[in-house]
Amino acid sequence: MGKKIAVLITDDFEDVEYTQPAQAFKDHGNQLIHLGLEAGRAVKGKKEGTAVEIDRPVREARVEDFDALLIPGGYSPDKLRVDESAVNFSREFVESGKPVFAICHAAQLLITAKALEGRKITGWKSIVQDIRNSGAQYIDQEVVEDGNLISSRGPQDIPAFVDASLRRLQ
Repeated sequence: MGKKIAVLITDDFEDVEYTQPAQAFKDHGNQLIHLGLEAGRAVKGKKEGTAVEIDRPVREARVEDFDALLIPGGYSPDKLRVDESAVNFSREFVESGKPVFAICHAAQLLITAKALEGRKITGWKSIVQDIRNSGAQYIDQEVVEDGNLISSRGPQDIPAFVDASLRRLQ
């Protein structure tokens, strides 16, 4: 039986950081539920304009309804970090101990959620200092696994990110 994976996403996400993990998760029998700011709205990727339909507003989402969380990068995490529901959901998910798959700029949302202190994580090079300022240890490698948190730096790391994420879902 596949897992239910929440995907926290809004406009200007990094297309491949969503499409490639999403396809791999689906290929392995998992179900994706797209959480965003407004249900029924299509959000678009920043480079390729990939359209993703939001299934449920994040303000109505409950951590206990999901087995894992995917946060694609791009500008999406920065836009989501101003939404209190998205911030709270992210924090609660990290605290739940369930897997959180964070790539590229995803750490921005986790920083705002104050969910990274004492953790090891990687992310896009422009947010390294933000990660350090949040009390986390930045590690420059393709995948960093720290407890329930699996992170990667960006598009170049997607194969390793997907492999680590799929292993965690088994």
